[in-house]
Amino acid sequence: MSLPTAYCRLPTGFAMHRPERIADTLREEITQIVGYELEDPRLAMVTVTDVRVADDLRDASVFVTVAGDEHEHELAFIALRRAAPYVRKQLGFSLNLRHTPALHFVRDTVEEKAARVDALLGKIETPTEGTKDAE
Repeated sequence: MSLPTAYCRLPTGFAMHRPERIADTLREEITQIVGYELEDPRLAMVTVTDVRVADDLRDASVFVTVAGDEHEHELAFIALRRAAPYVRKQLGFSLNLRHTPALHFVRDTVEEKAARVDALLGKIETPTEGTKDAE
């Protein structure tokens, strides 16, 4: 006796890659919407760097960077939170998903941390010949 098709599972590799594929598609679509459809000047220097989708595809964390100082970061995130329902609605129109994920905009600090590490490495002095231990 075989099980009904509802109980059959997809191959493991296929199921694991679906959230990643959807995240890539979401990143491309959100980049287009934020970059070209939204006319808010506070979003002029916003770059979508990554999107991570929950396994159940109900929530998506959208990582963004903003060129500018802290005040411009705050203004951009206020604008992104206000625009999130519109962006989600546009995603629903363009993507064929059962449920459009709720969008959570998150500050991407990878570049900031990398710049800090570079600055710290730049401060490290290379040993000179006079301070080398004689062997």
